[in-house]
Amino acid sequence: MIIVAATVLLHPSAHAQKSGKPLYTAPFGVQTYTFRRSFPLGVGATLDSIKAMGFTEVEGIGGNVTPEEFKKLCDERGITIPSTGAGYEELVKDPMAVVKSAKALGAKYVMCAWIPHEKGKFSLENAKKAVEDFNAAGKVLAENGLTFCYHVHGFEFQPYEKGTLLDYLITKTNPKHVSFEMDILWTHFGGGNPVALLKKYGDRWKLLHVKDLRKGTKKDLTGGTSTENDVALGTGEIDIPAIIKEAKKIGITHYFIEDESSHVNTQVPQSIAYL
Repeated sequence: MIIVAATVLLHPSAHAQKSGKPLYTAPFGVQTYTFRRSFPLGVGATLDSIKAMGFTEVEGIGGNVTPEEFKKLCDERGITIPSTGAGYEELVKDPMAVVKSAKALGAKYVMCAWIPHEKGKFSLENAKKAVEDFNAAGKVLAENGLTFCYHVHGFEFQPYEKGTLLDYLITKTNPKHVSFEMDILWTHFGGGNPVALLKKYGDRWKLLHVKDLRKGTKKDLTGGTSTENDVALGTGEIDIPAIIKEAKKIGITHYFIEDESSHVNTQVPQSIAYL
């Protein structure tokens, strides 16, 4: 069923009228994975719904269309694509194909959301391989005017020395070629403190996935939980205002709501209204 936006949303200024200057002032962006059930049924119609909800930016591509076709459909609706995704193996085997696709979309950022590893057993060896691969692929992307970002998924918080393997990934990758996207749900789920990590690594963070986690959800280092544990922003256990405040301080300008649940038609408008 194609999602139709039927909820009247609060304009950002509505919150400002109630309590002064709004904290969230960036454009509204959404990860296309949020609408993965709708895109196959109609790319244009899904983008119409995305536009009606108030989004002006998307991350990624949706539906069985070429990057050129998707960009044209977005352009017709005043939607930009500042960031897109690429699989780990694709980045390793053919980074120039990733460059070509990203440029066709008009994207400036390319994110990778997963490092191959045995479930629940992300190791130092996995991290070392990722550092090598990310540095190599990130260099190719940088040479072509793109910024590569690894999207934190929660399994990287395996303890290592005085920190975690996420610290290893950040400190061992070349900052000229490798940046990071914080998914605040997965960071929190893996035991990380989103605000502290934003402060610690500053402008290594370039993008943010804005999500909330159902209160009381059991956490682990698998990087996976039920999609129904994604809840509307402000209704879960993550301190969204503190994260947005710190993200603004370090200069993040692109924020993408991502909701993996089966209730996006109601939860996404609630999340926009909350922001």
